[in-house]
Amino acid sequence: MRLRLPAERPTEPPTGYKIAHPVLSQDGTRAGFTGVSLGGALPYGVLGDASCVYGRRHRPPVRLCDCGFHCVHDRASAEALLCTAEHRAAVLLEVSVLGAYIRFERGFRYARQRVRTATVGPCGCGGRAAALADAGWGRPGWRALAPACAGCVRARTSVSLAGFAGLAGDGLRVSEAGGRPSPGGPAGVDGCGVPEAAGAPEGAGVPEGFGVPELVAEAALLQARLDWFQTQLARLGDRGTEGGTEN
Repeated sequence: MRLRLPAERPTEPPTGYKIAHPVLSQDGTRAGFTGVSLGGALPYGVLGDASCVYGRRHRPPVRLCDCGFHCVHDRASAEALLCTAEHRAAVLLEVSVLGAYIRFERGFRYARQRVRTATVGPCGCGGRAAALADAGWGRPGWRALAPACAGCVRARTSVSLAGFAGLAGDGLRVSEAGGRPSPGGPAGVDGCGVPEAAGAPEGAGVPEGFGVPELVAEAALLQARLDWFQTQLARLGDRGTEGGTEN
């Protein structure tokens, strides 16, 4: 006799929490996530279907396999995973559990999901994240991203939080969890001492879906890049002057 798990028929999709690394496609036109454990080699989008990482032909989840998406029931358990060294640059996801699922004591393993929100932690320097920048690793065709303040982005490949949400699509909301100002610095200064942009006036020129916080982040990111390029040009100019005086 084959034992079956008790069946649940919820009136609305269960909610779960997980952590993942944000990723950007090589051509910069798509955004998604990659897991931190078993399925880390398979990036997924906001709305995604699970597949068996062992190459088996069954449809996840299956009781005698580990395949399928994974999440935990409560937000605090997912946030605790961000404390480990290898997961400090990951983001916190709130997901809707769709399709078939298996309920465990601490979470779900399931067939389909929709990522509703992504919460980005502080930059590695402790400042508030203004963008997601190239983390220095990735998967074939995908660059892994990590939170970065305006002062730490420099010339790395990066995308603002609002820009990442737009590339990911399907109604994803991206927010930052906050950080600290530079030690002893005044309010309005990020973790690397770069002044945050002043608020933009409401109205003209604001793209659909962009509010003042998103425009402030975009402006701070652009200003930081401009400052970096000006510094590099000044260094090149100094080298040219020194070379001319030696002749």
